[in-house]
Amino acid sequence: MDGHTNGTNGSCSKPCEPLTDYCIPDYILNPDSEQVLLDQAPCCPVVVFINSRSGGQLGSSLIKTYRELLNKAQVFDLSEEAPEKVLHRLYCNFEKLKSNGDPIAFQIQSNLRLIVAGGDGTASWLLGVVSDLKLSHPPPIATVPLGTGNNLPFSFGWGKKNPTTDQEAVKSFLGQVKKAREMNIDSWHIIMRMRAPQEGPCEPIAPLELPHSLHAFHRVSGSDSLNMEGYHTYRGGFWNYFSMGMDAQVSYEFHSERKRNPEKFKNQLTNQSTYAKLGLKQGWFAASLTHPSSRNIAQLAKVRIMKRPGGQWEELKIPRSIRSIVCLNLPSFSGGLNPWGTPGTRKVQDAHRIRFEFHKGAAEHTFMRIDGEPWKQPLPKDDDTVVVEISHLRQVTMLASDPCKSKSVNDPSSPMCRSNHDDDERNSLEDEDEWEEGRKKFGAADTFKFPEEVDIAHLS
Repeated sequence: MDGHTNGTNGSCSKPCEPLTDYCIPDYILNPDSEQVLLDQAPCCPVVVFINSRSGGQLGSSLIKTYRELLNKAQVFDLSEEAPEKVLHRLYCNFEKLKSNGDPIAFQIQSNLRLIVAGGDGTASWLLGVVSDLKLSHPPPIATVPLGTGNNLPFSFGWGKKNPTTDQEAVKSFLGQVKKAREMNIDSWHIIMRMRAPQEGPCEPIAPLELPHSLHAFHRVSGSDSLNMEGYHTYRGGFWNYFSMGMDAQVSYEFHSERKRNPEKFKNQLTNQSTYAKLGLKQGWFAASLTHPSSRNIAQLAKVRIMKRPGGQWEELKIPRSIRSIVCLNLPSFSGGLNPWGTPGTRKVQDAHRIRFEFHKGAAEHTFMRIDGEPWKQPLPKDDDTVVVEISHLRQVTMLASDPCKSKSVNDPSSPMCRSNHDDDERNSLEDEDEWEEGRKKFGAADTFKFPEEVDIAHLS
């Protein structure tokens, strides 16, 4: 389906013809390589990041296939090299080559697309890196589902089942990447502040326990305006969701079990079944008789929202039975569920910022999760406060394929674009009816169900 040639701008582990539409020459990728003259640039140059530890053995197999079809130097194993180092080196070389008048470098940079294969945490890691670079024209990103939930790929039409890794499947995916359309999505800035411990480890949370999306920004420095003396302040971002409570606890237990016994987690369906068992055990899908009320959100935190920039903080009254809160940016959560349905025309604009304040109280810790990566969060032991604050940051560019679940606010089919001022009052009433109906069925909604492949009869 693509043009082939016996050119020298790619190398393979076995005899094959690199796909010239996607291959990037060595001298673009490696500043120390000798520059070569090319007649034309590839029409869809890609840089591929793959988490070899994702999807059981699939990650390693996928790396092998991509390196057979492309230049080995444009396919990176994230367990060996971090994406920020790769992209920093690449874009520095772009600038050097363009300053020397290289038209191929200019065309490749303009048309570059990124591919990331891994779980949602891996995809968010790369999104955070691209966001941090603050490029004038950031490359759009396609996501290969290679995890358990795969919410990000599912939201943008790339599916949620882990892929096959043969050459024909990879060629087909590359063809989809070439035809994919660009779509901007919101990213959300998250600040987490907690007091530095007086004794014990210098960090309140082991660095390896924090999600990559917080690592992308690192703990703020002493010169940062957000820094407070005597406190550790972390900053990061999320693109799919931030959650806290029971759902994050289920995820934490799943990840902990996978770390202890990685050999048992090499199949996506098995992983989903294990996840569902943990959900039942914790009472995620039904009230648990063993669930202590001290874990309810109202016992742990105060939740405040700011509806408009520069507005006042308003406290939300959280029912005492609520065990999880999810701040959701995309219409996919926990493996393809859409608990919120289609956002109404008025409700979508009712929260500019969200703040969670945790005081000394009913528990020593809670659980939090950003884009599939959970951690165990210590709570105050004295008259102190742990604060998590979420605000809109900027946008990043994704690649979308059909069927795409996500909608841009500029999409004519989006409910936000179909509304006008004359419809505000009617929409407001409709939103209230829609929200009231949603309240009645939440937890038993049609979208809140186990994956079709999971037999619930064997989970209890």
